[in-house]
Amino acid sequence: MVRRKITIPNTNATGLICAPLGRDAQIAAALLTEAGIRAKTAPDLSEFVSSLNDDIAFAVITEEILRFTDLRHISTWIENQPSWSDLPFIVLTARGAGPERNPQAARLSEMLGNVSFVERPFHPTTFISVAKSALRGRRRQYEARQRLIDLNEGERRLQTALDAGRLGAWELDLDTNVLTSSPACRTIFGRGTGDALSFDELLESVHPEDVSRLNQAIDATKRAGADLAIEYRLVWSDCSVHWIEMRAQQYKDKSGQATKIVGVSADVTARLEAEEQQRQLNELLEQRVEERTRALEQAHAIVLDEVSQRERAEEQLRQSQKMEAIGQLTGGVAHDFNNLLMAVLGNLELLRKRFANDDKATRLIDGAMKGAQRGASLTQRLLAFSRKQDLKVAPVNIGDLVMGMEDMLRRSVGSTVTVTTSVPEYLPPVLADANQVELALLNLAVNARDAMFEGGTIRVELQTAELVSTDDGLSPGSYVVLSVADNGSGMDKATLAKAAEPFFSTKELGKGTGLGLSMIHGLALQLKGRLRLESVVGTGTTAELWIPVSDALPLAATQEDTVPMPGVEAGKPIRILFVDDDALIAMSSTDMLLDLGHDVVEVHSGEEALQELHGDSTFDLLITDYSMPGMNGGELATAARQTISNLPILIASGYADLPPGVSLDVARLAKPYSQDQLASAISKVMSSSQ
Repeated sequence: MVRRKITIPNTNATGLICAPLGRDAQIAAALLTEAGIRAKTAPDLSEFVSSLNDDIAFAVITEEILRFTDLRHISTWIENQPSWSDLPFIVLTARGAGPERNPQAARLSEMLGNVSFVERPFHPTTFISVAKSALRGRRRQYEARQRLIDLNEGERRLQTALDAGRLGAWELDLDTNVLTSSPACRTIFGRGTGDALSFDELLESVHPEDVSRLNQAIDATKRAGADLAIEYRLVWSDCSVHWIEMRAQQYKDKSGQATKIVGVSADVTARLEAEEQQRQLNELLEQRVEERTRALEQAHAIVLDEVSQRERAEEQLRQSQKMEAIGQLTGGVAHDFNNLLMAVLGNLELLRKRFANDDKATRLIDGAMKGAQRGASLTQRLLAFSRKQDLKVAPVNIGDLVMGMEDMLRRSVGSTVTVTTSVPEYLPPVLADANQVELALLNLAVNARDAMFEGGTIRVELQTAELVSTDDGLSPGSYVVLSVADNGSGMDKATLAKAAEPFFSTKELGKGTGLGLSMIHGLALQLKGRLRLESVVGTGTTAELWIPVSDALPLAATQEDTVPMPGVEAGKPIRILFVDDDALIAMSSTDMLLDLGHDVVEVHSGEEALQELHGDSTFDLLITDYSMPGMNGGELATAARQTISNLPILIASGYADLPPGVSLDVARLAKPYSQDQLASAISKVMSSSQ
């Protein structure tokens, strides 16, 4: 018998062979290898099924092993193939038992789906021809898979671009005049995300002066295929007017027939208003420059002087606008963060007072307060992300650190997740910043929790390691390894490679900053250690923080002196109306006031406060937040004084200073404030009002 060598292009795809009886497997593998096709042999059906994966180009199997074996496992694998996959099977049948004369072949065809039959003894050319045909079919499946991946990636990038640009997508069917719009598009047109929006309803909401112009632009796109680019006004149901920018193109089918118009819309009201304000400012500037120029001309001043005056005025205006924007941004961030601190630290302060005699509770509360203070420090670093964090490196007993965080970790990850810790009896101290290591451990635990959608187990372990040599930059020496492992969804290789990059996140938009692992990675490098990540899809992820061992001993922990909180102020308790739109701040501050012995009525808006003041109740003091929607604290104070002219008022604010123009005769209290500071402010304002 003459064997003809047949070659095909190299490929990573493999032919999987299961022919445990006789020499069929050996012969088939030799023929495939000679033809340039990678071959793998499975000794039995169980190994055959476990070896099936997307890299298998085709499967070669003998009829007899399929006839006398439970086929449920292979049937299940076939049914669970991805949508793009239809694995080719080549069944080797006995002599004279081809599919046309074998009822068993019909059953195998139905079960295996994509199947070819080769009667034994087979000719090498015939066998290789069938194998090449199966391989070509499998390659087309791989191409289909790649097209699906590219399509999904393109759709994801398009949606990300639309979301980032705050654009709403829409389509208009030219045959039916049916308008299809995205939720973001419907909000741009003043509708709810779940509301319907027809093309006629869209036209009805267009400003009367812009209807004709919009119709002409749409008709030009329908008839001539001209690109649609127009700005027009839209009147919402609340009678507010919005400027809409619309861009679209005509879409044609394969025959060249125009079938629909596809486009995007955006609300550009704020941009146009800003441009109009800038235009007015420029006109005002030009007017001032011209007036100054005329004055200089009348005084026979030099003309280069005129240019300098204009340039200085323009630069002063630009600098003023820039500084105003920076001030607003910084003030807003400070205000919001101070509000958060107010809610957290206020409640912790009361809890600490309630459990002053409970050492364990006091320790936990102190830990939470320190965590909140570290949160403030972290936020400041994020506001100036380019700066390096300052570490206070010292010998740390990391075993005590982990054991001390057990309760905090369990509370942080929730009741659906079990946290287990494994700490050896003795561990050498490490060179680290204890606060930053605690924050890193908490971040790793929260990441692990987020990877286990239906709950699971987080394993926190400490162990020592000795490195003689390494290939990832770690210096040889002694290390303590802090590992956090979960049994969650895991990551593929591509995701794992980017997991520690800044701003990379697998979480949904708005649910993650992508800074957690990158900050831990930076911390490890600063400590002359490493962050190592291992992950398997469907099995889980293990994060290891390698920290060098210290030769010095940890410093002994010092017990901070606690200052007892004051009780009820001397004298008669007063009746207080407390106003804050943030329910958390209102709750914690009200609890502080009640703890001081005062009678408190809590409301959450200026309107509610005025209703209380106009009612039958009498109040000795009004405490109000400044920044509130609808009516701010300054406006509330003015309205309250019109009702009760001598009412003492205390304004609390998270801003560094109250906005200009607030010149009321009121006291001010900065957020976040302690119970001592609150009691002192009340005492001062009540004393000054007598």
